[in-house]
Amino acid sequence: MQILVRKLLQRATPFKQGIVRRTYSTNKVHDIGQPTPATHPQLLKEGEITPGITTEEYISRRKRLLELLPENSLAVIAAAPIKMMTDVVPYTFRQDADYLYITGCQQPGGVAVLGHECGLCMFMPEATRHDVIWQGEVAGVDAALETFKAEKAHPLSKLRDILPGMIRGSSKLFHNMQTATPIYTELDDFQRAALTGKVKDLSNFTHELRWIKSPAELKLMKEAASIVCQGLLQTMLHSKMYPHEGMLAAKIEYESKMRGAQRMAFNPVVGGGSNGSVIHYSRNDQKIKNGDLVLMDVGCELHGYVSDLTRTWPPCGSFSSVHEELYNLVLETNKESIKLCRPGVSLRQIHNYSVEMLCKGFKEIGILKGSGSNSYHQLNPTSIGHYLGMDVHDSSNISYDRLLKPGVVITIEPGVYIPSIFDGPDSYRGIGIRIEDEVLITETGYEVLTGSMPKEVKHIESLLNNYSRGNGMEAQNNLEAASS
Repeated sequence: MQILVRKLLQRATPFKQGIVRRTYSTNKVHDIGQPTPATHPQLLKEGEITPGITTEEYISRRKRLLELLPENSLAVIAAAPIKMMTDVVPYTFRQDADYLYITGCQQPGGVAVLGHECGLCMFMPEATRHDVIWQGEVAGVDAALETFKAEKAHPLSKLRDILPGMIRGSSKLFHNMQTATPIYTELDDFQRAALTGKVKDLSNFTHELRWIKSPAELKLMKEAASIVCQGLLQTMLHSKMYPHEGMLAAKIEYESKMRGAQRMAFNPVVGGGSNGSVIHYSRNDQKIKNGDLVLMDVGCELHGYVSDLTRTWPPCGSFSSVHEELYNLVLETNKESIKLCRPGVSLRQIHNYSVEMLCKGFKEIGILKGSGSNSYHQLNPTSIGHYLGMDVHDSSNISYDRLLKPGVVITIEPGVYIPSIFDGPDSYRGIGIRIEDEVLITETGYEVLTGSMPKEVKHIESLLNNYSRGNGMEAQNNLEAASS
């Protein structure tokens, strides 16, 4: 078991050290408001628009979208808007997945138009001198043509002059309803098209494209999964010394960003004790009591692609008999559900199997009395999983009844959430357990992308207790040594 612990700790190194060669040039490198191979050679290779995704792949995405769209139709995709925390403080910007998928532009303010005749036409924001001083450079018309490889580009101020004619010349108009902006929805020609039923939602097409990942996308997703596994391992080791929800949330974010993630995929769920029974608990403000479990649902984002992982464990280092009984039921459901993952099976079928397995186990334990779905949903109202990709709940327009195909990534996340007011034995009240893995559907079956993160009871207990034999400063030194 000690060999297992050493191997796991060796995997958790935050970065590789080595000799770095730097070259210097007197030529000025132009900043376009996001990384390019010229400004960030450590992130992008030549020929890439965003890290890991080449110009050719972006152009292929545009062609495939045009092939799905009806003849002589037009697609309008707006960038995500800036959202404000206060009158002068914005929230951290995150680009809309569809806009990023088609254009590669990571910045707000733009509107992209895709058509069979015009190709990709981008309307780009114009930065004033004041904007540049306060917020930095932004991608403009030149970047649209040279970096994003649009066929046409115009300043955003010209949209009202140019887009109406494009709308009138199209037979159907599709747009991203999630990021629709008045700059084009208030145009008279758009309004007339909407009144005649000519305007439709674009996401049915874009979600179809995004559902099956390319090899380049899968490489980024595997890296994101590896980052969050390493980060959560370090957080698990940290939990015995620092059993506080907020500290564990801070630890996973630190470990993920130290390994290259740009942000967390969502606010970490760190539910200690009865807080773990709250499915999307987000306060993270409580101390975890000795003997209680902590449920951590976490994910990070790497260059536009996210990970999603959940583990539940006792920071004290030992599962109680009640906790272990429930945990092993959820664990077996997790493992048996993963075995069903393959082409030709739907997420709905896997879900139904998991419900049958959990219902049987809940009845044997004695916490499920009735046979109706309402009784089960009081203990687990969630689906077995969801699609994963650029968004946490990716390609949400794709039905869970669709048969899975190679290149699709899903989550498998059975759980039990027993509220504190549960009408049953006191010993089971306020327990929340979820075990979630990312699963890639392959030609022959599946690959668990988060398989390096321990989930067996004996492995978790051994990991926590072997690591924390040395308390205080000694344990902290061990952590630093394991990360070096």
